[in-house]
Amino acid sequence: MAVKTSNFYGKLVISDTAISMTASQAALDCYGVIDLVSRSLTDSLSELFNKTTIGKGVKVVTISNRINLELFVILKEGVNVSAVTEEIEKTVKYYVETFTGMRVNKVVVNVVGVRV
Repeated sequence: MAVKTSNFYGKLVISDTAISMTASQAALDCYGVIDLVSRSLTDSLSELFNKTTIGKGVKVVTISNRINLELFVILKEGVNVSAVTEEIEKTVKYYVETFTGMRVNKVVVNVVGVRV
């Protein structure tokens, strides 16, 4: 599904792939985030065969032009998990809202693991 909007420039359609790429990059820019992990079996199989997956670790659900995001991250050992997840939520929400011009309803951060 995609986000659709119209303004004085015309009708805009932003794909979920573009939104997931933006959210993925925003999350990786946050301090304490080492990597995003696959959210589905197809992404895992793509990684197994060394193919890059676009927007890895981000699930995008759009309901009536409201964006809901779910991220699956691996954090650095020794960081304050609650502070880092809160920062990820704020940063991803800001980047996606700026990119799309639409409201982000919810950002859920799932910490899958911790690495050294």
